[in-house]
Amino acid sequence: MTVDFAASLVSGLRGFDLALPPESVERLAIYFKELLKWSKKVNLIAKGTDPEQIIENHFIDSLSILPLLTDLGSHLLDIGSGAGFPGLVCKAARPELMVTLVEPRLKRVSFLGHVSRTLALTGISILPCRVEDEVQLPADSPVSHITGRAVSEIGPFLSMVERFAPTGARVICMKGPKWREELQGAAEIISRSPYKLSQVIEHVLPFSGAKRSLLLFDSQK
Repeated sequence: MTVDFAASLVSGLRGFDLALPPESVERLAIYFKELLKWSKKVNLIAKGTDPEQIIENHFIDSLSILPLLTDLGSHLLDIGSGAGFPGLVCKAARPELMVTLVEPRLKRVSFLGHVSRTLALTGISILPCRVEDEVQLPADSPVSHITGRAVSEIGPFLSMVERFAPTGARVICMKGPKWREELQGAAEIISRSPYKLSQVIEHVLPFSGAKRSLLLFDSQK
């Protein structure tokens, strides 16, 4: 199946009232092309995913957090970045954004480095470790936002990033339609956590109509 990446991306982003400059769309198109190429050899995305699904589920969904990262000096920490969703996608769209990608699987680290070099991105760190690694990722790292799309449960994720709370970093949990049940299941962890839910932003993906929610947690410390 062939697809016009730029046209699909621009069309899909209209639903978020999000417009990207042509050079950002061009960078993302190169990223998409490299993703398809590397996916033939490296397990980056689910096998059999058609191109339009990739654009919607990975690129457009990743860009849904971009309006939250508009402050001067925003620095996104993306935990378990995988093939770069959402951190590297946001960086390609807005190169001035500071981004740190944490990914322990070395083949994916190689891909992230390749795309970063291909797009000539600066102000990006790719750490081949887990989030618990205090040496490579100190608790006082100067990040403003933390996300981890691949981490499935709210409770464990908040526990995982709790050590960053004193810096005031905001946590963005990217969720599907069952976020209320998941939030309820995390009630005990949240009661002990310095992070408390401050806002929920709900939207739908443009082609499938799938429901998505961004849960924003702010530190009370």
